[in-house]
Amino acid sequence: MPMRSENVEVNETHWPATVMRIGIDARELLERATGVGRYLENLCRAWAQSARTRNHQFTLYIPAQPESGRQLLPFLKSRDERFEVRLVSGSLGTWWEQVTLPSIVNQAKLDVFFSPAYGAPLRIRAPVVVTIPDVSFAAHPEWFRWREGLRRRWLAARATQCAARILTISEFSKREIVNWFGVNPDHIDVTPLAVDDRLSCPNARVTREPLILFIGSIFTRRHLPWLISAFARAVEREPEARLAIIGSNRSHPVEDLWHLSDLAGVRTRVTIEDWVDDTRLATYYGRARAFAFLSEYEGFGLPPLEALAAGIPIIVLDTPVAREVYGDAATYVAAGNITSIADALVQALSARPTQSPAVLKRYSWARTADVTLDALERATGSNPP
Repeated sequence: MPMRSENVEVNETHWPATVMRIGIDARELLERATGVGRYLENLCRAWAQSARTRNHQFTLYIPAQPESGRQLLPFLKSRDERFEVRLVSGSLGTWWEQVTLPSIVNQAKLDVFFSPAYGAPLRIRAPVVVTIPDVSFAAHPEWFRWREGLRRRWLAARATQCAARILTISEFSKREIVNWFGVNPDHIDVTPLAVDDRLSCPNARVTREPLILFIGSIFTRRHLPWLISAFARAVEREPEARLAIIGSNRSHPVEDLWHLSDLAGVRTRVTIEDWVDDTRLATYYGRARAFAFLSEYEGFGLPPLEALAAGIPIIVLDTPVAREVYGDAATYVAAGNITSIADALVQALSARPTQSPAVLKRYSWARTADVTLDALERATGSNPP
């Protein structure tokens, strides 16, 4: 994949009329494979495999050179001529998005610009499509440091006003965007997430263990203290059980999970890792017998779906978005009910693996990429509603 820097003159090649020139804020591809980065990577992979995009040109704008060892680096090195990387040097933050990037993008005369992560450059002249996965920062500002919450609310509000189309990842999040930002629901397209193929087929030779798994960034809304407390009770009945927590700790106020494990008397049975690569992640999914995700607010909640694809019983809080995404494939527990959570963990440890195909077949990156492309084309007038 060719790469250019901001000091190189913009190529003013005039593509045939059938070509769509699509710019993408690709900062998240420089980060470890979590959240928005994985979402964007899977969209790009699906577009690269689609004959529908043969006449489109995708320019991925990044603020720094990719570092070797980063999980998403292989995609940035793709040889697919439909994709090019454009280096616009700067930081990963809001200044780059709102000040540095727009002048470079405006010179490129794009047909549409795609922002996959909550906000969008407000000074770009091309139509903008923005993905807002959830509005937790508006619905629950107490979960965020005040400056971060304020920044997110301001940028999301402006993006919803300026965007040609808005994408989100569930019907629940669509209702939340309408409720908190007053957006016309006809202006929003739902593009659900899907399971990464690299994680959906665990190694059959890996032996299942009495392992309870949590995967995902550690936010206050995901209630890891409840999980640790429930796990301590489950260990009384399943003394061989262990708990693995994988995710960067972004809780506010910060939750000291090691200290909580100490207080619960289970520290020797708990492992906590900030991040693992896809190979180790697939191994974890292949080893675990239970998956717990006690989140009270999500835009979608992908990790439990990945666990279902790996044949692991899932325990989730009973929320509208969980019912929408997992249907009858999950065990639902009430918020804060440690006894019922512990009971569900014990039951899951002895349950047989099942992949819940009726739920999983609803989700496909190929379909999501098509719906996203529909929105990008509609934003330019190429695909009117």
